Amino acid sequence: MKFFKSPLWSQYTMEFTTMFIAIIAAFALNNWNDGRKDHIAAQKILSEISNGLKKDLADVNENMQGHERGLAVCDYWIQAARGERVDLRLLRLNYLTITRDYISLQNRSGYESLKSRGLEIIKNDTLRQKIIALYEYDYYILRKLEEEYEELQFQRNYFRQINNIIAPRLHFDREGEIVGMDLPMKLSKEEKNLFLSYLWRIKAGRKFVLIFYRNVIGEIKSLQEMIRKELDRE
Repeated sequence: MKFFKSPLWSQYTMEFTTMFIAIIAAFALNNWNDGRKDHIAAQKILSEISNGLKKDLADVNENMQGHERGLAVCDYWIQAARGERVDLRLLRLNYLTITRDYISLQNRSGYESLKSRGLEIIKNDTLRQKIIALYEYDYYILRKLEEEYEELQFQRNYFRQINNIIAPRLHFDREGEIVGMDLPMKLSKEEKNLFLSYLWRIKAGRKFVLIFYRNVIGEIKSLQEMIRKELDRE
């Protein structure tokens, strides 16, 4: 018992306590440093994702405009198929784009950086889930619709059949340039019905894709706002 009351014991106790506090402080500092590094990395990745979303939004808007123009082109050819007069100044462009398809370009570098670093680096659960949903679901579906869904592959499915109706009625100059078309288009009932059915299916497909594009635009803008708020918290 005398040992526990001796100055030597007091010295050992103080040294042990000091060492214990130093170890705990070192662990705490190390954890703080790791947390700080993760936070800085997360901010950089969110900035990269935000920049990518701006480019994605531009591409989505461009594709939407293309599909909207495609609807107008279908209306042009519907008028022609019905024997109505159409503006021949638009003939070449509308012949070229009647079955035009589009591809879905997505800037995934920021998201790939996030996945390689670890999704849990984004501490905001709602933000993390929204990022995952956009890249793993919305973008995936959009790419499938534009590039793989058979019903929406207009060039492959309808160009040959439509061209068999239009081409015999086109006028060409000596250089092979389109300069006009027989107007009114005199189609048999079978030709007219086939032509109108192709145009109806193309219009229906473009309208369907446009609905999904509008939803994706909403999701992109919502995610941009959430990222902005998260970055502003710094």
